[in-house]
Amino acid sequence: MGSSKALQAAKVYRHLLKAVKKHIGKDENKTHFTDYISQQFRNNTQQSDLSSTYIQHKIKLARDYTFLLNSVHHQMDLLFSYNIAVDRSDEMKRILGKSAASVGLQLPEVYQP
Repeated sequence: MGSSKALQAAKVYRHLLKAVKKHIGKDENKTHFTDYISQQFRNNTQQSDLSSTYIQHKIKLARDYTFLLNSVHHQMDLLFSYNIAVDRSDEMKRILGKSAASVGLQLPEVYQP
């Protein structure tokens, strides 16, 4: 692979792994997702006899899957935020916790008897 194609593949690989870890999880029972992705990228980089169009097709599929995964979870978040019939206190706690963490603070635990 050329250096520009290798850099492009590495960038797509990083984005795909980041999306999988964020939206699917990093638990021990979910490592087969990241293992499969790593195996596919290693196989394609080690085999030099693959055509350039095949590699570009695989990179495009990985990019499209990353976009799909991020979009589906973004849409789920939007749907949950629009539903006013659902108790949103847990969502608000999560949002407030993220806001506090962004400035280096931590929300105190609320006492519930």
